[in-house]
Amino acid sequence: MKTGYDDEFRAFVRERRAGLLGTATLLTAGDHHLAEDLTQTALTALYVKWPAFRLAQHKNSYARRCLVNAFIDEKRRPWQRRERVTDEIPEHLVLSTLMPIDQGEPNQRTEALYTGLRALPVRMRAVLVLRYFQELSVEETAEAMNCSTGTVKSQSKRAIDKLRERMSPQFAVQGSHGAHDA
Repeated sequence: MKTGYDDEFRAFVRERRAGLLGTATLLTAGDHHLAEDLTQTALTALYVKWPAFRLAQHKNSYARRCLVNAFIDEKRRPWQRRERVTDEIPEHLVLSTLMPIDQGEPNQRTEALYTGLRALPVRMRAVLVLRYFQELSVEETAEAMNCSTGTVKSQSKRAIDKLRERMSPQFAVQGSHGAHDA
C-alpha cells in the first residue's frame, strides 16, 4: 500500500475509531474487550479494502457495515471465542471496562440495558443498536445489515418487545420511541 494511503488511513482511524468502538460496545452489550477486537477487525478489513473504500460515496455506512459483519461473524463462530470455562468465579467484576451509553460512570440503568441487549439474538441486537443508538434510518440500517427494510422493521419491533420483557419494570424503556416508525 502506498504511503499516501497509509496517511489517509491513519487520519480516518483517528477521526472514526472512537465512534466505531462505541457502536461495537453497544453491539457486544458492554463487552469492552470484544468491542476492541471487533473494531480492530473492522479497521483491518477497511485497510485491506482501502483503495475501494476511498471511492465509496458513503464511507461511514461502509465502515459501519464492516463492523456489523465482524460482529455477526464473531457470534457465528462460538468455538473461536476467547472465553474459558472455569470453576472459579472472579472475586470482583471490573465495571470500569464497560462503556455506558452516557459515557459516565456505570449505573443500574446501563447495566440493565446491557443485560437486556445480551439476551437478544445477534441480528436483533444489531438492528436496535443501529436504529436507536446510532439513529440510522430504516434504509441505512438495512444497508448496514445487508437485508431488506421490511426485515429491519420487523426485527426492530420484535427486539424492542423482547428488550422490554427482559428489563425489570423500574428500568423499562419509557414510551415507544421509534417503535411506530420501525
